[in-house]
Amino acid sequence: MFDLDVFLLTLLLNSRLLISAETVITCDGFVQHLSCDSGVIHVQSATCGRTSSQICSVGRPQSETANVQCSIDVPAVSKRCNGLRECELNTQGLAPQDPCYGTYKYYTTNYICIPAETSVTCHGGYSYLKCENGKIQINAANYGRTDKITCSEGRPSERLQNTNCYSPNALAPVSKSCNGLESCEVFATHTIFTDPCVGTYKYLAISYFCVQPAVRSSVICELANNTLICDHGTVIRIHSANYGRTDSSTCSTGRPASQLAKTDCYASNSQAIATNVCEGKNRCSLVASNGIFSDPCPNTFKYLYVLYSCISNCKMLI
Repeated sequence: MFDLDVFLLTLLLNSRLLISAETVITCDGFVQHLSCDSGVIHVQSATCGRTSSQICSVGRPQSETANVQCSIDVPAVSKRCNGLRECELNTQGLAPQDPCYGTYKYYTTNYICIPAETSVTCHGGYSYLKCENGKIQINAANYGRTDKITCSEGRPSERLQNTNCYSPNALAPVSKSCNGLESCEVFATHTIFTDPCVGTYKYLAISYFCVQPAVRSSVICELANNTLICDHGTVIRIHSANYGRTDSSTCSTGRPASQLAKTDCYASNSQAIATNVCEGKNRCSLVASNGIFSDPCPNTFKYLYVLYSCISNCKMLI
């Protein structure tokens, strides 16, 4: 079965599609700005705390910068920014709680820019999504407002000021209407998405991929191995690979919750190793182990997820 969640995450590591990777550090109380010159934002990790005594330390007493073992995940960053080309966040109060009272903290966000089709539709209009090749897979969707410019023409200023407006349920109905289709349309209205900010003029922003139907996947639990096999006359092309963990359910049988909790675990050499072992071959064997990929997250039970296709030898030369 095609696992969209894992596909979207492993797709980010595909060296043929990755546009750029960024780390942004913002002192507590300031505005964090994420942007992509090309593609859309996909947050890999976002934390609040302090792991260095030097960062955001100017003018601060030593007592506020000495604790360098302070960190908490901030899920609001990915919720608000994924799928957008630009995203501004006021960090004041953004963390779910204070991980270390008395310490002056900063926000660290790691994100990458991924290629995706985008659609923006003002309230009352229809979003038309289409894939010339492949099928639609929704990456992110929001019915609300995240800037003052989009869909602003002819609208009074007071209806454009709230740029922290996010629909809590936009992804589900858009995915249900569009996933697996070559084209679809979605009505941008509060009767479908509920109204996340009454009095604000809203719009529907969607990002999506066009997925080739011939793409195959392989999941190999840690310490296990698997063989990728293509039909006679075709060879393997690796599209993406990750050794780590991106959800809590895959390869989880018999494992304690503590080994499944970290779901932003990526081995940066996964793509290169899988490509070196398998690319251009009719069959290959892959082993999921720290000895091959190194250990990107100690104490987490990992797995190797590979996306690949079987293509003719002639196409491999292109």
